[in-house]
Amino acid sequence: GFTLNLGPVVDVDANPRNPIIGRLGRSYSSDPEQVAVFGTAFVSAHRAHGVLTALKHFPGHGSSLRDSHKGAVDVSSTWSEDELIPFRKLITGGMADIVMTAHVINRKLDETEANVPVSLSKSALAGVLRGELGYGGVIMSDDIQMDAIRRNFSLKDAVLKAVEAGTDILLFANDRR
Repeated sequence: GFTLNLGPVVDVDANPRNPIIGRLGRSYSSDPEQVAVFGTAFVSAHRAHGVLTALKHFPGHGSSLRDSHKGAVDVSSTWSEDELIPFRKLITGGMADIVMTAHVINRKLDETEANVPVSLSKSALAGVLRGELGYGGVIMSDDIQMDAIRRNFSLKDAVLKAVEAGTDILLFANDRR
């Protein structure tokens, strides 16, 4: 009865010491082309069984030095355009049912608001994901209650910013009080 899997992780293993991607073996590879190949296989296998998927974590969380579950994460100095390759390839290949956003600050994608994560950034979501990459499908946030958001934005502000940025589905794990 499952119809959606919140995967695949298409983050590039740009930093093997990354506490939430690299150290946990959540990336397919440090090679963005290989990540795209494995991500495509993941999506194809799920579709063969009628299950939709969510590519995550746009625009890439694999270069981060911290875990966004535990607080703000800025990838502006570590992130590279290569981290977009898996997203670009899967989107142009028609393999993107849903794209899940990352709660990472990336001033390379949004110079207008220094401390706003991509998941709340209209420049990143409308400008890069929808504009540059041509993605026209559903955008889903990662858990809005993660500390990267919760410690820096009120729930009301986070929800409003995410929706204004173009997020279609807001994810709430309801594991925080």
